[in-house]
Amino acid sequence: MPFTTKPCQAILFDLDGTLLDTAADLGLALNAMLAERNMPVLPHQVIRPLASHGSHGLLTAGFGNAYSAASSAQQSQLKAEFLTRYGENVCVATSWFEGVETLLEQLNSKGIVCGIVTNKPDQFTQPIVAAFPLLAQMPVVVSGDTLTVAKPRPEPLLYAAKQIQIAPEHCWYVGDAERDIIAGRAAGMTTFLAEWGYISTTDAPETWAADYHLAQPEQLLHSI
Repeated sequence: MPFTTKPCQAILFDLDGTLLDTAADLGLALNAMLAERNMPVLPHQVIRPLASHGSHGLLTAGFGNAYSAASSAQQSQLKAEFLTRYGENVCVATSWFEGVETLLEQLNSKGIVCGIVTNKPDQFTQPIVAAFPLLAQMPVVVSGDTLTVAKPRPEPLLYAAKQIQIAPEHCWYVGDAERDIIAGRAAGMTTFLAEWGYISTTDAPETWAADYHLAQPEQLLHSI
């Protein structure tokens, strides 16, 4: 059914778990660390819902109590190793979620401005974006360290809207995590939860107060 919302002039997207499935590459980095230490590697179905929780969530899942009980310095060392490994293979198995590429092509044909606001550090965001022409042509890409704050704070979304010179109330924000919805609502944007993303069985997305839920990317076109 059509969405009842303000006219849409721009759509901003989260990256991991919304536009692209990056879980496999994150898993490769984590499992390489575990294998080197003769620890059990994690299956993809365990890694996938954790992919949007960053290095802390993945390392906690992989190393368990050994990571939780480690000193701050030891945790920092493991995080640095993980990020180095990920950076060396940042776009090996990363791919579009089904239907997203077609969605972006149709939005482009309709003249809807699209952009990215992610918490992923810029050093990883940029090479991934460059590998996908539809993303590389977007007029704004805001990474997790573009500003001094990241989602769930609204500033990155407001910054993106300012860069494309479109008022926040005429922007939609699409993401798969609670922090995406919190940030979008705080920025005064219409929010959409991407249900195909990295939502775990312990999450409660029905409590996140997204304006709309999307089961498939194509549903975003219904009111444009």
